[in-house]
Amino acid sequence: MKSRRPAGAALPRFSRPDNEMKFLLLEGIHNNAIEALSDAGFERIEQVPKALPEDDLIARIGDVQYLGIRSSTKVTRRVIDAAPQLRAIGCFCIGTNQVDVNAARDRGVPVFNAPFSNTRSVAELVLAEAVLLLRDIPRKNASAHRGEWLKSASGAVEVRGKHLG
Repeated sequence: MKSRRPAGAALPRFSRPDNEMKFLLLEGIHNNAIEALSDAGFERIEQVPKALPEDDLIARIGDVQYLGIRSSTKVTRRVIDAAPQLRAIGCFCIGTNQVDVNAARDRGVPVFNAPFSNTRSVAELVLAEAVLLLRDIPRKNASAHRGEWLKSASGAVEVRGKHLG
C-alpha cells in the first residue's frame, strides 16, 4: 500500500501542550466551535468574522496550527507555504474547492469538511418550496400585495398523497 504522506515530507510535531496550539477561525465560525475548543483546554483561538484576502491571511498564519474556514476563504499554496506549523485545515462547509488540496497534501496537512452539514436545511427548503408551488402561494402573495384577494383554490394542489422523485 502506498503511503499517503509524500516522500520527504516532515512529520508534524504533535507534542505541543494544548494551551500553545493556535487556532485561526475565519468567516464567523459559530461560537459553539470556540466554546468546544475552550472547553477542551485550547486557549489560543483567534476568531475573524470574515474571509481574509490572501496577503492578510499569509500575514496571520505563520504561527497557526489549525485553520478553520468556510467557503469564501481561499487557501492557496502561498498560504500553506507561509504556515510552517499548520497541522490541519477544517472547512466548516460542504466542499473543499477553496483549498489547494494538492499543496496541503504535499505538506502532509489534512483537509476535512462537513459534507452533510446542510442536508437537513436543504431538505426542509425543498419541502417548503414544494408547498409554496403546489399551493400557488407566490401568485396569491403577489395578488394580496396588489390589494386583490384570490379566494379560489383553483390551481392550488394539496401536498397530501404526492410523491417526490
